[in-house]
Amino acid sequence: MRKILFYMSVSLDGFIEDTTGDFGFADPDTELHQHFNDQESAVDTHLYGRRMYELMTAFWPTADQDPSQPPVVLEYARIWKSKKKFVFSHTLTEAGWGFQLIRGNVAEEIRKLKAQPGLDMSVGGPNLASSLMRFGLIDEFGLYIHPVIVGGGKPFFPELRDKVNLKLVETRTFGSGVVMLKYGKV
Repeated sequence: MRKILFYMSVSLDGFIEDTTGDFGFADPDTELHQHFNDQESAVDTHLYGRRMYELMTAFWPTADQDPSQPPVVLEYARIWKSKKKFVFSHTLTEAGWGFQLIRGNVAEEIRKLKAQPGLDMSVGGPNLASSLMRFGLIDEFGLYIHPVIVGGGKPFFPELRDKVNLKLVETRTFGSGVVMLKYGKV
């Protein structure tokens, strides 16, 4: 069965955005961006909530047509466009840019997608990821810890009813001081 991977940049104090909703502290340098590009080869499907869908479609569908963008950005845009993409939303009535809109039961729909053949799937967006965590559907967590303390905002992990035991799968330190911690379910 395919795995669901949730990777996200996070401040040292555990937030994915500050109290104003800004996540600029997580802008990747070239080394980290290339790592993200390389990670894309492990997945063939992206799962987004509405907010992440809106953020991604505001830039990536045409990013590879802008010659002023750095090569890693152009490469990521081409990779991203080639993947299957789903947006889970009860408020959207349609989805563009190659996305399939799913409005049904999130857990049920994710279980169906996991049972299909293919590579692993990546969940993008903290709200959808929170729902999947509560249903125990995320198989691997990747935290890219940035050397900054933002003092509050949206936490990486939601409140959960039950403890989730994990095992460390991989670590890596980048030149920028970002540390990747990758954990899988036990």
